[in-house]
Amino acid sequence: MTASKGRDRKGQFRSGNPGRPKGARGKATLACEALLDGQVEQLTRKAIEMALAGDQVALRLCMDRIAPPRRDRPVSFKLPKVENASDHPPALFAIMGAVARGDITPSEGQAMAAMLAEHRKAIETADIEIRLAALEGQNGK
Repeated sequence: MTASKGRDRKGQFRSGNPGRPKGARGKATLACEALLDGQVEQLTRKAIEMALAGDQVALRLCMDRIAPPRRDRPVSFKLPKVENASDHPPALFAIMGAVARGDITPSEGQAMAAMLAEHRKAIETADIEIRLAALEGQNGK
């Protein structure tokens, strides 16, 4: 495939402006860093003092730095082997049980169930492809 006008070999448009290089900081960031240079320790100390004095915004700021919001974590519970569609009901039952016991959160259970649904769709798609190939083979196509 030859590249058409304005596009690269992948078919994406080329730009005359490649943008800012990775790691480069903008003017505003550099200006803020220059203003804060040498003041970080004093500002941090003041934020802590305000938080300890009961300032809710300062407290939230400090807590967000100490214990940031939790992101995804590895989930560990016993899940039966899932190889075909008939294995899905026991697997879903295991996920529901793990949520009920508190081993995983409801949102983690929902994510696991969604992955299970995608697995089922993949199995169904592969099955349809096999059946279609067999039918086409019978008809001599």
